[in-house]
Amino acid sequence: MNRLIDRSRIIKQQRGLLTVEFAIVSLVFFIVLFMLIEFGRILFTWNVLDEITRRGARLAAVCPVTTTPDVGTPGIFDRSAMGGGIINIAAGEFVIEYLEDDGDLIADPVANFDDIGFVRSRIDGFQYQAIFPINVLFDAPAFETTLPAESLGISPSGTGVTTC
Repeated sequence: MNRLIDRSRIIKQQRGLLTVEFAIVSLVFFIVLFMLIEFGRILFTWNVLDEITRRGARLAAVCPVTTTPDVGTPGIFDRSAMGGGIINIAAGEFVIEYLEDDGDLIADPVANFDDIGFVRSRIDGFQYQAIFPINVLFDAPAFETTLPAESLGISPSGTGVTTC
């Protein structure tokens, strides 16, 4: 009988303990959950930035050199291919450059058209806006894609023209 009284006294003393344990465990669970979601957002953003540089280099390799300002607009890749303007890239962060065969930068690609050997597109200075734990800006690494120059918008007669 004495044991029964002691047991009921212990149960009464531990009332509410389950609520405190749940609060601690759920806090840890939600922190880990939101960190995983944020990590997924970071990976998605990095993949989109890499894809934008790849598509920009590809378009610059097959489109006329005179259309570089149009090809160099990151919004055409971001909105059309990546689901509606998810990532805001400033115009100065996305650059298309024309290179010689040895990798030197060509300052005026229209005047030195015959010297173009490679096309490079890069995103530099992009800042990633994190949501969790607080709104923080992180500097993303530079993304860059270099491809050999292909037609640069010049097509033999009768073969069709690349739409840029």
